[in-house]
Amino acid sequence: MTTDRDTLYTVTELAERLGVTARAIRFYETKGLLSPRRAGSTRVYTYRDRARLQLILRSKKLGFSLADILEYLDLYDPTSAQAEQQQLLLRKVRERIEGLLQQQEALESTLAELHEIEQAAMRSLGKEGSIDA
Repeated sequence: MTTDRDTLYTVTELAERLGVTARAIRFYETKGLLSPRRAGSTRVYTYRDRARLQLILRSKKLGFSLADILEYLDLYDPTSAQAEQQQLLLRKVRERIEGLLQQQEALESTLAELHEIEQAAMRSLGKEGSIDA
C-alpha cells in the first residue's frame, strides 16, 4: 500500500501541487534549499522535499531571506529535540516582528504626511472653486 510519504514528484508535479513555477523550484535548488533525488535524468522530489518547499514558501511569504531559511533548514534534525532549531526560529521571528513594526511606524508617518498634503491641496482647490476629489 502506497502512502503520501512514498510518493515521488517530478518538478512539474510539485510545482502544480504547490502553485509555484518549476523555475522557482530549480532556483531553490541552486541556492541549496532543496536537493532532489535523480531517477535517471529526471529530478524526483520526496514527501520531505515537498514539506521543505512548503516551509520555504511560507517563510518567503513572511519575509524571511533565503539565507535565514537555509540556516533554519540546515539545523533540522528529525532525531533531535530540535531545541537549537526552535531557538533560531524564535530569534528570527522576533527580529522579523521588530523590523515589521519599524516599517509600520514609518508607513504610518508617511501616510499621515501624505494626508496632510492631500488636505492642504483640497483646501487650496476649494478656495479656487474647482474640487475634483
